[in-house]
Amino acid sequence: MMEQVFQYLSENNQEHLEQLKQFLRIPSVSTDSTYKEDVKKAAGFVAEYLKNAGFRHVEVEETNGHPLVFAEWLEAGAEAPTVLFYGHYDVQPAEPLGEWKSEPFDPDIRDGRIYARGASDDKGQVFMHLAVFKAFLQTTGKLPVNVKVCIEGEEEIGSANLYDLLQKEKEKYEADFAVISDSGMVANDQPTILYGLKGFTGLEFTVKGPDNDLHSGMYGGAIRNPAMAMAHILTSMKNEDEVVLVEGFYDGVEELTEDERDLMQKAPGEDFTVSTGAKETVSEKGYTAKEHTMARPTLEINGLYSGYQGEGTKTIIPATATAKLTCRLVPGQDPAKVQDLLAEHIERKLPKGVTVSIKREPLSAKAYRVDPNHPLIRKAAESFSETFGKEAVYVRMGGSIPVVEWLDSIYHIPVVLLGFGTPEDRLHSPNESFPLDHFEKGMQTIANYWNKVKKID
Repeated sequence: MMEQVFQYLSENNQEHLEQLKQFLRIPSVSTDSTYKEDVKKAAGFVAEYLKNAGFRHVEVEETNGHPLVFAEWLEAGAEAPTVLFYGHYDVQPAEPLGEWKSEPFDPDIRDGRIYARGASDDKGQVFMHLAVFKAFLQTTGKLPVNVKVCIEGEEEIGSANLYDLLQKEKEKYEADFAVISDSGMVANDQPTILYGLKGFTGLEFTVKGPDNDLHSGMYGGAIRNPAMAMAHILTSMKNEDEVVLVEGFYDGVEELTEDERDLMQKAPGEDFTVSTGAKETVSEKGYTAKEHTMARPTLEINGLYSGYQGEGTKTIIPATATAKLTCRLVPGQDPAKVQDLLAEHIERKLPKGVTVSIKREPLSAKAYRVDPNHPLIRKAAESFSETFGKEAVYVRMGGSIPVVEWLDSIYHIPVVLLGFGTPEDRLHSPNESFPLDHFEKGMQTIANYWNKVKKID
């Protein structure tokens, strides 16, 4: 059976590439209402492809925002597991347009890569799965597993309607496990098992002093400067060893085991000084930069503004100062509780003479981690290694994918992250691309994986 599938994928590789180009030409930018009809068009492309592939039940489900494509093929039998495949067809805006070497929505192939917005995130990786489904159905007439497909059009704007939909139609989307390809590898051609993601939360707070900016000569020494008050608060939140000083911040945090540290050490690592231009790395005392980014919580200032920003000097005491903070969380931390701790710390450290208002980030998510020895994860590693000819490495990622935590919390199922992107893909940036060899090898890996998990140990 697998020989037929692999032969089909090989013989139709060029056709798949042309179909991917059609998909990438649709400017499905979810954040800009100008592209609303294009977003619908992209949903239609996905639905039509699934129908042509052989899915008997396909629907474009309307939401309060952009539509979601749902499909199912449940003819593998009761003995076979049911998998929920999730992806998204919406993309980030292409701006700044002047930095693209080719048109962002006119795919261009050069240097072994396909360049276009969405090539890696996430149209290219979604399409690979669609093509594999078609390969099985067109050659063998069936899939090795029962499949439910959920491909949304709002991931790039926070999946605003997905959580409620998954809760409301729980039985419809229920499965034994989920597979997502919206991530990548630590290096080109290096199979990577991503078994953990950080959670996310944050807040914005504004320190207010006088009703308006004041003359610093006339009022300095009498009125508290909100910018200085803000500086006192911020420096009280983290020390020079990158240890967060907010009371209770580390409560419940799962410590890194020696086995996990060994897994992380084996994975190829980014040279942060080269990729970022920073002179040296800094990380939490007792942890390497790799360990900190993958598996320790962080607190960062994302924005900070107050007072005069123009050329030269304006001698004032500003009326307000504002800071935006975010935290990346690890297992054992609750986003709402962390927000409470941050707010309490800010209020406790607020100097006299100023007031504070706090605005909490509404889109938060818990961290996710699956046992790297889970049979589904091991089968993924085997599938990668057989295709790429290398042993897979195991990592946790500093980023967050909220839908992963939602699937875990709503359905209590393992989520397998089959990522085929590379560090050179330039996600969300001009000149986004995806390697053509990963496009081909990725489809072989996916096909191999469905065959391996048709029976879960």
